[in-house]
Amino acid sequence: MIHQRMFRLLTAVLLTHTATADEPEEKQFYHGKPVKALLVTGGCCHDYEFQTKALTMASEAKAPIQWTVVNQGGKGTKAEIDLYQDPNWAKGYDVVVHNECFAGTTNVEYIKKITDAHKQGAPAVVIHCAMHTYRKSKDTEWQNFLGVTTKHHDHQSHYPVTTVKKDHPIMKGFPANWKTPKDELYVILDTAKGMSPLATSVSEKDGKVHPVIWVNDFHGTRVFGTTFGHTSETFSDPVFLDLVTRGILWSAGKLEK
Repeated sequence: MIHQRMFRLLTAVLLTHTATADEPEEKQFYHGKPVKALLVTGGCCHDYEFQTKALTMASEAKAPIQWTVVNQGGKGTKAEIDLYQDPNWAKGYDVVVHNECFAGTTNVEYIKKITDAHKQGAPAVVIHCAMHTYRKSKDTEWQNFLGVTTKHHDHQSHYPVTTVKKDHPIMKGFPANWKTPKDELYVILDTAKGMSPLATSVSEKDGKVHPVIWVNDFHGTRVFGTTFGHTSETFSDPVFLDLVTRGILWSAGKLEK
């Protein structure tokens, strides 16, 4: 049940985004064939009920996205959810959005069931704690899929974001001087060969620059990622929601300009 404060935030999200639903087509990000999107969520540390409502409603206001939501695994750090037991779990979807948080799950064969689907062509979007999910596993295929390796994060703050690829379709309309709502900065230890940063932020602890928005080529499959998305305030921010929506459309091959 969403408590009163979160309800007010969600209302603000809807007022910001649904007001555009009846505007001319050029105000929308995409107005072609509906995009079938699967959102996988659940695990520890975040208000996934609110995040799910905010993302699905805001994105539907910008593009014809048909959502299927799977919230499994409870609220702990370890889970092997039923969804991935089906070898065809991603079949029929144009894009899969990973917003789950299971850092303690280490079963290599289980994780392979997920990455194999993406290796076979299922486009993806990865948000925040998806980057810490399976971080204790001895295998690195999940990190190769994500495009980044990270094991920990800095404190919560309002992080300025610097765009490094302004011409990328995902970054169209992204503010030149956006500062996040209060959020966490993930410390990126390594990047995959196919990873290309779109924007960065600087650690307030040691001054190091870390990618916070990126795309990754995983065996020819498109992946979009952002390490932001810890707080409900971030999931209430129009800039963040528009960014993820454009990432969804780009990953699905619907956003080329």
